[in-house]
Formats: sequence, C-alpha cells, structure tokens
Amino acid sequence: MTSAAIASDASHHHTATLSNTPATQPRTHFVIGTRQSQLAMVQAEAVLAALQKQHPTYTFTIHGMTTKGDKVLDTALSKIGSKSLFTKELEVALANGTVDLVVHSLKDLQTVLPEGMTVGAMTEREDPRDALVVSIAGTAKGYITIEDLPDGSIVGSSSVRRIAQLKRRFPNLIFQDVRGNLNTRLSKLDAPQGPYTALLLAYAGLHRLGWNDRISYVLPPDTMLHAVGQGALGIECREDDVDTVRLLAPLDHWQTRVRCTAERSFMRYLEGGCSVPLGVWTELELDEEGVPKLIRLKGSVSKVDGSIEIREEAEAGLTGERVADLEAAEELGKRVGDMVVAKGARDILEDIKRRRVAPLD
Repeated sequence: MTSAAIASDASHHHTATLSNTPATQPRTHFVIGTRQSQLAMVQAEAVLAALQKQHPTYTFTIHGMTTKGDKVLDTALSKIGSKSLFTKELEVALANGTVDLVVHSLKDLQTVLPEGMTVGAMTEREDPRDALVVSIAGTAKGYITIEDLPDGSIVGSSSVRRIAQLKRRFPNLIFQDVRGNLNTRLSKLDAPQGPYTALLLAYAGLHRLGWNDRISYVLPPDTMLHAVGQGALGIECREDDVDTVRLLAPLDHWQTRVRCTAERSFMRYLEGGCSVPLGVWTELELDEEGVPKLIRLKGSVSKVDGSIEIREEAEAGLTGERVADLEAAEELGKRVGDMVVAKGARDILEDIKRRRVAPLD
C-alpha cells in the first residue's frame, strides 16, 4: 500500500492479518461499544441484528458509554479543538478489551485512527444529505423549504459546516448553535416560546429513528455539501483481533467504502474534523454489471461567517480491483484537497484554529 492511512481504513488489510494467525477456536460472544444517545443505541442495535443474522449461534451485548462530546453541551463544536470528541472513551474501552467493536457514526470518527485500530466495516450508507426540520408552528404556516422561511427566521444547528454554507446562500436568515441529542433539539424547536423556526439535521439520523415525518425538506448538493462520511456507520475494532475482523467483513459495503475513503482522504489532507466547515459530495458511475468504474468527488471549505466558499471537484477511474480502487479514492481526496488549498483553503482553516478555545483532550 502507498499509504498507512488506507491500511487503517480498509478491510482488505485484514487478509494479511488473518493468514499469519494460527487456527484457534473462534470466539462466539462479542461486546459492542457505543455512545448512549438514543440514535447511537439504535445504530448499535441495527449492527447487532445484522451480526446475529450472520451468526445465529453467537451472542452479542451492547455496552453504552458517555463521551466528552456528550458532556460538554455549553460550547459550540466549532470552538472545541478536539478531533475525537465523540470517540475517545469508546476507543479506550476498545484498546483495553472492555468492548470488541465500536459502532460510530462515520462522520464522528477521526481520519487517523489510534495505533492498532482499524475500520472493520463501513455499512451501506443512508442518504447522506442534510434535512430541514421546520417547527410545528412554522409547518402550520406552510413553510417547507429553506427558501420559504421569512427574513429573520432563526435556524438552529450544531454544525459549523451547515451554518457556514447556508449563511452564504441565505443571508436573510439567522443561524444559531443548538446542542443536545435529537430529542432535546426537537423539543427546543417545538417549544411554544422557543426561538427556532427550523433546525438543520442529518437525514440519516432522523430516518434511523423513524422520524421521517419531521423532515420538511432535504437539501440538494448544489445548496449544501454534506459532512465527510455522513450517513454511514464505521465499525472500529482492534487490528489484531482476528475473530472480530472476520465477524465484521460481511457488513462492509464496497460502494460506501470507496466513496467514504475519498471523502476521508480529503478531510485528512486538510487536517479537518467534525468542527471544521468541510463539505463533500461523492458519486459513483457503474458499468453494465453494476461495478463502479468512476468516482467523482466534490469538496468545499467555507469561512465560518459564510463570506467565502471554495468548491472544487475531480474524478478518478476505478478498475474493480480492491486495493487499486481504494488507492485511487485516496489519491482523489488528496487531489481535491490540493485544488482547494490552491484557492486559499489553508488560510481559512488556520483562521478557524486560531479562534478556538483550548482543546478538551
């Protein structure tokens, strides 16, 4: 492989691990680590169900944990200089053997993993786009799309990426930070005296919780590019844990893996994290057999105040050969990263870093 980063992200790396390991009786009980939020638990339960279907004689338990990002709710994510806000405690539990695998929203998982960890599977991604959720009062007034919202409407989001992109396109709206789990945010939205007319949330999270009826409008990519890895789950495990590596392999969705490898390479190149306004959009072109033959990546970096957005795109051919295609996706991410840097993205990112409060690590 040309890049250690690919090795940490790609399940093909596991082949070598398996072949060098003496045959032993495989484990039949596995502990799944996750955050304790309602959405994280639903995601972990979906993974458990998929694993149980593959291995009906195995047993699985879910171990919920609270992360630093769940505890620090009084500071905007953009102000916190940590790239592992929602993962660190989970990865400590993974390293010390408390859990065998961890289910992450892939967008929360840093692009450089701790030593000895790997992404054993990236599950088939849901629609990665962002959704507008209008308040009950706003819905009663007929507001559906973001264009419908009257001047001065307050739109809540915990994402600096969403706010930065939409400030530029909708200067007539007021964007405010809102934190908390989805239930908390929706109750703030619908509070009769609450300030918010609408919220911006990931479509995938609302869909997984069965709350599609709350989605007013899904934002197209020409309005907003989504977060790196959004809509996919990343299942992390120890690289040398042969049984877990083998267990997760069938859950890895190839098209998601290729797309998210390109997206994560773009973020890694720019040293971004979930608190940096990077947006992406990936598309695959398939041949007659449904095999990906081309990947296209759009990437953006925005100033937090929405005054500047740099968008670039490029594409790469795919061959159907796993290692080569992951390398092509990795290189594509770097190439689009290079293109936005050439237009001044590095200055924007450095300015964001300077404005942050002290890291929470």
